Amino acid sequence: MKSGYEVAVYYFPQWHADPKNEASKGKGWTEWPSMRSAKPRFPGHEQPKTPLWGEIDEADPRVSEMQIDAAADHGITSFLYDWYWDMGGGEGPFLQRALEEGFLRARNHDRLKFALMWANHNEVSRERFDMMTDYVIRAYLGRDNYLTIDGKPYFSIYECMTLVKGLGGITETADALADFRRKAEAAGCAGLHLNLVEWGLNPRHEAIIGSDANALLDRFGIDSVTSYVWLHHLEPETFPDADYVRWAEGATAMWDGLQARFASVPYYPNVTMGWDPSPRCDPDRPYSRGEYPYTPIAAGNTPGAFEEALRKAKAYVDRARLKPPMLTIYAWNEWTEGGYLEPDTKYGMAYLEAIHSVFRP
Repeated sequence: MKSGYEVAVYYFPQWHADPKNEASKGKGWTEWPSMRSAKPRFPGHEQPKTPLWGEIDEADPRVSEMQIDAAADHGITSFLYDWYWDMGGGEGPFLQRALEEGFLRARNHDRLKFALMWANHNEVSRERFDMMTDYVIRAYLGRDNYLTIDGKPYFSIYECMTLVKGLGGITETADALADFRRKAEAAGCAGLHLNLVEWGLNPRHEAIIGSDANALLDRFGIDSVTSYVWLHHLEPETFPDADYVRWAEGATAMWDGLQARFASVPYYPNVTMGWDPSPRCDPDRPYSRGEYPYTPIAAGNTPGAFEEALRKAKAYVDRARLKPPMLTIYAWNEWTEGGYLEPDTKYGMAYLEAIHSVFRP
């Protein structure tokens, strides 16, 4: 029995070999070696993490079938794939094999919905944007298990400021998004549900996106806002470790303010399972506070503490009467940033069981 809540979990797809990575990093490269070689950076720091399922290849449909069953059995309703275009030293899609060769070829793929969160860390021109949206419409949006809201395919954009810079300005971006919507409709979609990740709307980017977030949302035809990870809007003062419970209290208390800031559209709350990007740091460099990935690390993010944050998210969704009743979770498998629901050797399936306890009691 499904709960009626849209429990959408971010999926990081760099655990399979990609030709663009192999060209610069060697045959068969994935992030597993970084995970394996991680080391503790302070007393009590739990590294390296050890995945219970081993170093799996997510481009294998059989692996995807295992992931899908575990997610669906515990109340997750959709994967939001981190999706890349014109990155990795070449043009076109990047790291897409996890979705296209793994998830979409899994025999049980109909148990979960999926959607794209375009991780646009790079500037993309209008020509390349149009080629990308053609690809997205052709390859994904018409599939039966693509996540829709009010019948419209959900498409999320990570960095609004980078989108605007690449396309040449606010007017040009509005035109490009309007064309994306028109093309989707011409292909048989009911339109688009365009979502922005609030990191790209941060006031620090006002020089690019302007000071009126709601005016920008309206100009772009945006339908909702959500978050990717708590760190984006609340960075703890303590270092190198930060108490997860206090971090959760601060982050969840910000949801009303974020909804007020983006008053013209729904704000879907985010629950962050953990945060620890130290495996991506230079192992020979001291772990000193600075730019990413030298940030505070979540400590004490037990399954019980995670479950309490989920209960707050469910209560907020109910109180705000969000339609659909949706939240996002960071993350299914971003092991090298410390956000993962996949089982490890310490807690097993306990993080997934926390989701089940809240959304499928």
